[in-house]
Amino acid sequence: MKPFKLIISGGGTGGHIYPALAIAMGIKEHFTESSILFVGAKGKMEMEKVPKAGFSIEGLWISGFQRSLSLQNLLFPFKLISSLWNAFRILKRFKPDVVVGTGGFASGPLLQVAQWLRVPTLIQEQNSYPGITNRILSKKVDRICVAYKGLERFFPKSKIQLTGNPVRASLTQSHSSEKAKTFFNLDPKRKTLAVIGGSLGAKRINELIHSELDFIRDQGLQVLWQCGSLYYDTYKSSQSNEVVIRPFIYEMENFYAAADFIISRAGAGSISELCCVGKPLLLIPSPNVTANHQFHNAAALVEEDAALLIEENELDEKFKTQFSDWVSKTVQQQKMQANLKALAKPEATQTILNEIQQLL
Repeated sequence: MKPFKLIISGGGTGGHIYPALAIAMGIKEHFTESSILFVGAKGKMEMEKVPKAGFSIEGLWISGFQRSLSLQNLLFPFKLISSLWNAFRILKRFKPDVVVGTGGFASGPLLQVAQWLRVPTLIQEQNSYPGITNRILSKKVDRICVAYKGLERFFPKSKIQLTGNPVRASLTQSHSSEKAKTFFNLDPKRKTLAVIGGSLGAKRINELIHSELDFIRDQGLQVLWQCGSLYYDTYKSSQSNEVVIRPFIYEMENFYAAADFIISRAGAGSISELCCVGKPLLLIPSPNVTANHQFHNAAALVEEDAALLIEENELDEKFKTQFSDWVSKTVQQQKMQANLKALAKPEATQTILNEIQQLL
């Protein structure tokens, strides 16, 4: 197959960026001569993360429309017009064969202009409850790759392909737990609780871990804690030989390999990675998301006996009891791990690449 040009737009959070990077890495692996350009939103995390992964990115001046009264909303029409014009310029200059959107502020104007220019477009929707931008774009998009059943409620049925969410290939490979623990300066022989609240951190999870560090260590565990860059200065003084705190972790294959237990948010991208990793899992979904979709993501795993779930408003009441019970029952852990791995779709990236090929 001859080399082709691809633009990928996705960002704002790791849940949009990492599926985009997984697709890009899959393209580079299978179609080495193809050209890939990312388009993100200026000032958002993709403008840092994408270049670190080795890809070029251009930024649009765009942000979301605030639901509450905000001065930022007065700028929104100007940002939208600017982004549409710059998306047009990027598309005319780069001349992509396909445009892929994984969500985030920039994907809306970019895919809209691509549709006007009749460039084939594909949406990769991670969540069980799509945002308004993807619902609008779905009317003219050529293909929609989804991770959950039942999205015919939101998208044209004829365009939907159930693929799962793409995960980075490195996460589906086997890694040494002892080497990973040593990488983070942890005791390679000791059980480790790995904590992650999403790429930006999670205030309530950070407060919980900080207040319960002594309790967690009393369970015989050391802690590997990604607290988020916004919170690092608040918690870095709690570091010790038994507690490693990082603002952000790029080496996620080592993070997961070092973990014997994981506490995480329940974003769709995280869920997909955690299924592939298959470690004992406690989910604390964010309540501050559209249609409470993180709770529904987590509940789907609980129904399969693949994870524990504690909502934020129940942490004070339930955490200690459920946590100590969770880390002490080896048979239950093994059963949950097996159930979690059964839900994994490690082939999702390849399936999406097949859909892109069909558009070509």
